Amino acid sequence: MSFTDFSIMKLLANTVDILLVWYVIFKLIMIVRGTKAVQLLKGIFVILLVKIISDKFHLQALGWMMQQVLNWGFLAVIIVFQPEIRRALEQLGRGRFFSRGNAQEVDDQEKLVESIVKAVDYMAKRRIGALISIERETGMGDYIETGTQLDSKISSELLINIFIPNTPLHDGAVIIQKNTVAAAACYLPLSESPFISKELGTRHRAALGISEVTDSVTVVVSEETGSVSLTKNGELHRNLKSEAFTELLSNELLSQNKEKQASSARWNWRGKKNG
Repeated sequence: MSFTDFSIMKLLANTVDILLVWYVIFKLIMIVRGTKAVQLLKGIFVILLVKIISDKFHLQALGWMMQQVLNWGFLAVIIVFQPEIRRALEQLGRGRFFSRGNAQEVDDQEKLVESIVKAVDYMAKRRIGALISIERETGMGDYIETGTQLDSKISSELLINIFIPNTPLHDGAVIIQKNTVAAAACYLPLSESPFISKELGTRHRAALGISEVTDSVTVVVSEETGSVSLTKNGELHRNLKSEAFTELLSNELLSQNKEKQASSARWNWRGKKNG
């Protein structure tokens, strides 16, 4: 093997190494986004910045204090990050940390869409107000903690019963996480956009607000008019008819998983062919 070939192989190995590290970091960020761990990461960054400044300007007392924080901070990080660490290890144990989706996930998403559409049609005809937010990549753990945790299998009947007026859980948002009803009566951040129509109420502002800080898809049923709206990425789609709502929701929740499934199938087919 020539020196040139060795250099190319080393360059490729280093490139793959860097890409894998960035991918792991990206997955870890996706796990902690939307949780209290984000605030902890900001605090760690501030401590490191103060430590660097104290070393540069020879601030011995401040530098010693920051060093003690860093020395004992590792244990504190493990304690505070315990839910996120457990979640990552569970995903790794299930083989989902590097997964690209499978047929079961697509089937679950199809059932999710079917349940939401059926519930929304029922509530819209009877003008039952509803607010349903579906978690995607960005974690919504902090918002789930504001409500009553359910961890229930999703069904149209459950969603309808939650939003029946004058019941304990009807006021607030339902958050769906991993095809289960994670919590009800949750508080979502209200959008402060000056471009929102004044005729829109709290539910629509909350739906827009959560879409501005996460990549979730949120469905709103108006209590006054029975109209159906959907928000995503800071966009509000209002007065959706049943067919348009079903198509939009399916495009948002099913298209990505079907692309992952098709890609996985292609790789499996190539593997069998090469084998």
